[in-house]
Amino acid sequence: MTPLRQNMIEAMQQRGFSPRTHKSYLAAVRDFARYFKTSPDQLQTEHIQKYFVYLVQERHLSGSSCRLYLNALRFLYLQVLDWKQFDIPVQYPKRVEKIPELLTRQEVGQIIAACDNAKHRMLLLTCYGCGLRVSELVALKVRHIDGERKLLRVEQGKGAKDRAVVITAGLLDQLRRYWLAYHPKLWLFPNSNTPRRHLSITTPQKIFKNAKSKMGIEKVGGIHSLRHAYATHQLENGLPVHKLQQQLGHRNMQSTLRYVHWVSGCQDGLMSVSDLVGGLEVRDD
Repeated sequence: MTPLRQNMIEAMQQRGFSPRTHKSYLAAVRDFARYFKTSPDQLQTEHIQKYFVYLVQERHLSGSSCRLYLNALRFLYLQVLDWKQFDIPVQYPKRVEKIPELLTRQEVGQIIAACDNAKHRMLLLTCYGCGLRVSELVALKVRHIDGERKLLRVEQGKGAKDRAVVITAGLLDQLRRYWLAYHPKLWLFPNSNTPRRHLSITTPQKIFKNAKSKMGIEKVGGIHSLRHAYATHQLENGLPVHKLQQQLGHRNMQSTLRYVHWVSGCQDGLMSVSDLVGGLEVRDD
């Protein structure tokens, strides 16, 4: 490992960056160095501008991918190499704002019911019932469930933040049934081959994809669609936007407000989180 790479890792650790950010930033800087076959500390502004021309015109990267490269390089030069400023004009495509193909309650129920494995059904139910990100879902521990207060503790979610998410009666009942059947000890959804480790992110992604395909649902989107569905269905049932923001763990209200634009005739009056899981027909094995 080069000293520069080690310094960058230490700088990210000091700032509490997530493992995913570590991986993506290091990969972006590595690609940048490989393109010029030179260490980044030997490169200048014109090299960065030239590199973004390459990313857009030759690699045809999207705006979000280019932004990731830009953020990684900005961090490297400002926080690791101590540049006084990083005011470099680079051109890349704007982020395309698309309205996702939202799943209906019926479609969510069909996808979950399509799972023959009870553990897999519980995995998707929890994702939908609490509006979790897949990274938060796989990292859940048994002790994170507070049945008395009906809360689920999400540790170190996006942005390295903890939060408490309301567990409704319907979901809590399903979680208790799941625990009685499987008796997970540490991780709520442990790896079958290595119980001391939780599932990888790819596992629930594949489970969702296979279940959706099995039911012939062709709407575009992966397991994150369940989080979108949770948000829109809660708004349709009257949950105020600021309450939804807390549930989803959004730092910026603007991230939550986009769901308001996707929901026709959105109400904003009721104060309780709706029991989305309680209304689903969940099969018992």
